[in-house]
Amino acid sequence: MSWFSRPASETQITNGQRLWLYAVAWLVMIFLLAPTVIVIPMSFSDSQYLEFPPRVWSLRWYEHYFGSPAWMQATATSLKAGVLTMLVATPIGVMAAYGLFVSKMRAASLIFLILVMPIMVPVILVAIGVFYIYVQINLVNSLLGLVLAHSILAIPLVVVVVSSALKSYDMNQEMAARSLGASRFKAFMVITLPQIRFSVITSALLSFLTSFDEVIVAMFVSGGENSTLTRNMFNALRDQIDPTIASISTIMIIVSTSLLVLAQAFGRSDDET
Repeated sequence: MSWFSRPASETQITNGQRLWLYAVAWLVMIFLLAPTVIVIPMSFSDSQYLEFPPRVWSLRWYEHYFGSPAWMQATATSLKAGVLTMLVATPIGVMAAYGLFVSKMRAASLIFLILVMPIMVPVILVAIGVFYIYVQINLVNSLLGLVLAHSILAIPLVVVVVSSALKSYDMNQEMAARSLGASRFKAFMVITLPQIRFSVITSALLSFLTSFDEVIVAMFVSGGENSTLTRNMFNALRDQIDPTIASISTIMIIVSTSLLVLAQAFGRSDDET
């Protein structure tokens, strides 16, 4: 039996009949990966300008990035903001998702909608609102203000991911633990949390990446010593064509991809156990 005549699933549809679907999937993947395929080679160019394909291969712009105090400070700010956003957004989002899951309130759906609203509205509106409030309370250009603003964007992602995991969780297991004398907190930590830990870890990574990659809010509320890496990249691209941004983009792609691969590997090993 040839590959084209083999069943593509449990149905009688064959691979040949789904050939058009495979073609569309490959076209979408190429469309999504094309910018990455272009940026990575550009980062190894020796040219003073962004050049593809590179005529001369070099690590010039990586050396410039790692040797620049301004870029290193911005990187440190982005890493600190990302880690702190993860530590703030993950527990709050998990608690919110769990509270809505066990809640019997009629307004639970409305509360869920309010919690995820920051990812439903344009980010520029969130940035303008946050900036207006920060001006009143002196949080503009501060690390605390940046973390709080990024947490606003990250918490909805945590709520959505954890809520999805809880929908397939049998609450009777936790109820059994509580009937044996465990408090709600202990029952959650011992029974529930280990079974949804993959979604929690995924949410934590998404929170970090949300902060690490975010630029619009950072343009409004960060600056000076607390300017983020993405904000500096945007300014470098706006004011002058600095090929350093290609090398930084490549590093960010590697970091983001590595974190997501590790999360998937952890989830796969978790399922096997």
